[in-house]
Amino acid sequence: MDRIWQSAWERYGAWYSWVIWVVVFAVLLPSCLVWSWVVVAFEKSSQYVEATVITGVAVAVFTFFMVLPGSRRLRGVEEWAAGREVDRVRALEDTYTWTRSAVVRWLVLDAVGTALLLILVAAVTGASESRLIQYGILGAAFGFVATVFGMHSLVEPALRPPRAALVGDTQIGDSLPRTHPTFAAWVNLSMLAAAFNFALSAAMLAVVFDPVRDVPVLCVVIAFALVLFYAVPFTIFTGFAPSLRPVRDLTEGTERVAAGIYTRRLPVVQDDDLGALAASFNRMQAGLVERQRLQAAFGTYVDPALAARLLEQGDDVFTGERREVTVMFIDVRDFTPFAEANTAEDTVARLNALFEIVVPAVIDAGGHVNKFLGDGALAVFGAPNDLADHADAAVRAAVSIQRMVTERFSGELRIGIGINTGVVIAGTIGAAGHLEFTLIGDTTNIAARIEQLTKSTGDTILAAEQSVDALTTRPPGLVDRGSHALKGKSAPVHVFGLDAVSVG
Repeated sequence: MDRIWQSAWERYGAWYSWVIWVVVFAVLLPSCLVWSWVVVAFEKSSQYVEATVITGVAVAVFTFFMVLPGSRRLRGVEEWAAGREVDRVRALEDTYTWTRSAVVRWLVLDAVGTALLLILVAAVTGASESRLIQYGILGAAFGFVATVFGMHSLVEPALRPPRAALVGDTQIGDSLPRTHPTFAAWVNLSMLAAAFNFALSAAMLAVVFDPVRDVPVLCVVIAFALVLFYAVPFTIFTGFAPSLRPVRDLTEGTERVAAGIYTRRLPVVQDDDLGALAASFNRMQAGLVERQRLQAAFGTYVDPALAARLLEQGDDVFTGERREVTVMFIDVRDFTPFAEANTAEDTVARLNALFEIVVPAVIDAGGHVNKFLGDGALAVFGAPNDLADHADAAVRAAVSIQRMVTERFSGELRIGIGINTGVVIAGTIGAAGHLEFTLIGDTTNIAARIEQLTKSTGDTILAAEQSVDALTTRPPGLVDRGSHALKGKSAPVHVFGLDAVSVG
């Protein structure tokens, strides 16, 4: 049924109130005809043609008074469908107002109209006065349950397409008041009305086809056919289908979120429990979008591996731990004269071009860039995540960086790389909401001093003896540069030079 309403909205949006009238009339007419013919049969009359004409006119009249008096509330969506500018929030609110006002109007008109219809049909057949009263009560009961069923099965599904079109991908409707009866209440009343209708129809048929006349089998067959071919499909397509459409939307929405698609919102088109659930789902989805945005921004300013671990385990994971790591310090040679001779934009662009090489090379080798220090960078292998061959990883990264810098800058930018292996304290330091994951220990200082030593030895890459000893595979091209005194160190440090060309 929801597909029928959607197709009708897309084709006749500017005349949608008339579409609702036609559909409601088409649904009510068969039901009322069945009851009218039951009355004719019960009164042992043959005036089926008169009953049919009376029923058609009566259903058309009270359908008109049920639907069209409140259609001014739909004028906003109809004008919007015609391409005019309207207040979409007001138009959406009007559809809810129309639904709420239609409840009382439909209850009265359906009960009174159906009662008058059966009385009129019975009068045409010549029924007694007591029979007329009985038919009036029966018609009022049928009209009441039909309204309860129709509000859930016809009105709400009919208004879903225009509401969804008005809402679109906006937040319109998320904060509308939820004043309708709950979804569960509508479904329960709707199904109760359908059960009442079926039971009453079967009872009437049993009376009309009197078993005394030896037609009990015919009675059962007709009742069964009525239920199977009319009542059951009608209940499924107009009763259960509207209930399942929002559920299907929610299922599709969760599948999109599971696939990482957060841009498509659920249309909030009901002011009941399911409308509140759809709005809640949209807020959850917006929160996921914000989390994804923050994670992307966080990963831009913090190493992705570090960011991922913080998001998964919380910031208390880096309270401090001792571990053996390999530290690599990278610095640009003679960068101060370049910065003084060029604009700030050129200086930053040159550094970014360098770090576009450094950062991926470090990450690909299993390490992370701990911090940028002006025209230099400190990379660590083995913290915060464990890395078994951290010394080998550092050497691979250093060789890769040297090659790519040479290829890209052709000698216009020269770097020095110092590598050292040792035990550090890895943890988070800081206060007042500003924290930083850092390494504490002499291992980092020695790596920086070794990098400075490259200016004296003429090497691009220098590694401390501890790093060379920690290698699982000793690369070719290692050159013993002997022991050197480093600033702040009482004992000399034995270092080895590494030629990237020889390693290749």
